[in-house]
Amino acid sequence: MTIQAISEGSQRPNRLGYANLGLGIGLRTVHFDHILKNEPAVDWFEIISENFMDSWGRPRYVLEQIAERYPVVMHGVSLSIGSTAPLDFEYLRKLKQLAADIGARWISDHVCWTGVAGVNTHDLLPLPYNEESLRHVVDRVRIVQDLLERPLVLENPSSYVTFKDSTMSEAEFMSRLAEDADCGLLLDVNNVFVSARNHDFDAVEYLRMMPHERIVQMHLAGHTNCGTHLIDTHDGPVINPVWELFRLAHGFTSGVSTLLEWDARIPEFPVVHREILKAKKVLAAQFSTENESTVDESRATDDHETVPHPAVFVTAQIE
Repeated sequence: MTIQAISEGSQRPNRLGYANLGLGIGLRTVHFDHILKNEPAVDWFEIISENFMDSWGRPRYVLEQIAERYPVVMHGVSLSIGSTAPLDFEYLRKLKQLAADIGARWISDHVCWTGVAGVNTHDLLPLPYNEESLRHVVDRVRIVQDLLERPLVLENPSSYVTFKDSTMSEAEFMSRLAEDADCGLLLDVNNVFVSARNHDFDAVEYLRMMPHERIVQMHLAGHTNCGTHLIDTHDGPVINPVWELFRLAHGFTSGVSTLLEWDARIPEFPVVHREILKAKKVLAAQFSTENESTVDESRATDDHETVPHPAVFVTAQIE
């Protein structure tokens, strides 16, 4: 039922005690029937935590069936670790209970804020990268880890605006956060590529700066090229430059659990499965990113006139 580990690095010391699970796929409702019927050769699945925390119907039943057969990891979108609003302890209680119920290997979320004053924007909003923000997030991560009784794993965001108040790079912020809060990191390679292009920083140098021993997991995904900027849409295959960054990140980390996200225009399960299996070819040097014809950045030339710049969604609030 499982795929052979993607590198010998999986035999090296685990990150914060978390094992290299191999190659995984995000669990989505459109694939429930296929997974239950076929038990595909996938190493592990990642769930969106909020989709199951208050669900006791078929989704929860399916999750429990899958958790009996595969390792499962929880990935949240509502922790709002960077918000100035008080931590939601009822949310954290439910998160901890779900993890216990399904035997989740670890719990992850994003370095962002999702709302304030009781308002949830349902978006992953960026932080200013400065000493004040760092101290604030570190303190909150420590509280969350104490309550969950396990290290929290935090993902680098994709972003579309920067702050004048920032005094350090994202890579420095993430690195210091992991060390000061003693937490893990989820390195989203596609997010690094998207943000590097949007903000004109060096993606390779970003990867070099990260504390590789704290990277527990990696994400791969597709994005949309709008011409002047990229948007992290998770609606297609991984493009060649992102595969190249993945290859480099794999070398830095000696191999960690790697997952493919595909959240919009989701194809049939075998298509998603084939996409994550490309990782094995990339690492075996059997995959030429120069000649591979799957999808490159030209795919978005049809999209840039219909997908607005992300700033249009927050202009009113900024003004």
